[in-house]
Amino acid sequence: MSFTYRHARPAVTVDCVVFGLDDELLKVLLIQRDREPFAGRWALPGGFVEAEETLAQAAQRELTEETGVAKVYLEQLASFGDPGRDPRDRVITVAYYGLVRRLDHAPRAASDARAVGWFPASRCPPLAFDHGEIVALARRRLQARLREQPVGFELLPRKFTLSQIQGVYEAVLGRPLDKRNFRRKLLATGVLRELAETQLGVAHRAARLYQFDAREYRARVKQGFHFEV
Repeated sequence: MSFTYRHARPAVTVDCVVFGLDDELLKVLLIQRDREPFAGRWALPGGFVEAEETLAQAAQRELTEETGVAKVYLEQLASFGDPGRDPRDRVITVAYYGLVRRLDHAPRAASDARAVGWFPASRCPPLAFDHGEIVALARRRLQARLREQPVGFELLPRKFTLSQIQGVYEAVLGRPLDKRNFRRKLLATGVLRELAETQLGVAHRAARLYQFDAREYRARVKQGFHFEV
């Protein structure tokens, strides 16, 4: 049985804001478009949702097809539906964002991406469509989440120093933090486990290593976890 819809049916796309940390800078993964509209312009990885897949499946597929980056935890950010955001047609996009350790992924351009690269999240080149607005919102959401959940630990190795975690927070927030005050507040949360290990192969005095304690974090979430920096 066929149906006729009285209302127009906009197309639906997904776009992925993938953040990584590099040289103490928060960076975002972008592709260079190989097709019109905006051929040659940098943009977020993404594309049209196929009829038989969920939005989340489409986001993972498009990210992998265009950049080679796979198995990334992506969280839905927001939908963007300005009638003029896409010159081709009436297109609504659902944006996702996530965090990766850059060394764990080697992006490569594929599908309709001419090139792929990491760019400072605060200084992106001119982006196609409304992707600049999407990146800006994703940065604000990430900054807010740092105060509610330990998302910054996803950008660190399994064992890290207090200086490294402070570097993550400063990169995401885009501002320096007082060392003594930050460490006092961070250790007071109880979600770090101090190890009987120090850094290896460093020219300066080796710093103590720590690990994120997921069990303690879950217990504290029930009590109302909040980390104000």
